Amino acid sequence: MEIKKAEFTLSAPMVSMCPKDTKPEYAFIGRSNVGKSSLINMLTRNRKLAKTSATPGKTLLINHFIINNEWYLVDLPGYGFAKRSKKELARLDQMIQGYILQREQLVNVFVLVDARLEPQKIDLEFIEWLGVSSVPFAIVFTKADKLSTTKVQQSVAAYKRQLLETWEELPPMFVTSSESRQGRDELLDYIDEINKGLGK
Repeated sequence: MEIKKAEFTLSAPMVSMCPKDTKPEYAFIGRSNVGKSSLINMLTRNRKLAKTSATPGKTLLINHFIINNEWYLVDLPGYGFAKRSKKELARLDQMIQGYILQREQLVNVFVLVDARLEPQKIDLEFIEWLGVSSVPFAIVFTKADKLSTTKVQQSVAAYKRQLLETWEELPPMFVTSSESRQGRDELLDYIDEINKGLGK
């Protein structure tokens, strides 16, 4: 798949205010500062589409981008580490959970994890929640250019080992780099494959 057109549609503070549309949606989420905005900009080849920030936790709304007029890329707020009050964090959690559990158009969640880190408790808990909630998802390793190929493979293997302790089947996994554009074609082909299965 080639992205010819990517446009910002709207930012919603709750699921009920998301676009009134039936097109499939693919949500991207991860811990604060995992490189989500950079990945979205790399996928769409538009450096200014998602706002990147040196300050973790800048995305506070559900952001919709229409891709090729066929499907939506949804940028969700990050979880964990952002310097927010308990009340604000609770609101964000409620918003994320509301969108993921209630949005019928949601087809797949891409969970971003930093390839440089060993499996983090917060990521594993979120992945576990998606599984228990029967939400289709894939794991996307970011910042692969910061490591050797061997180290990246070890990082992926560590996740697989951890997940196999409780999972019978592993989710799809993608290794990406916003710098080198590694994993771009694989991710977009995966979305394309799902869309074709939906008849889109």
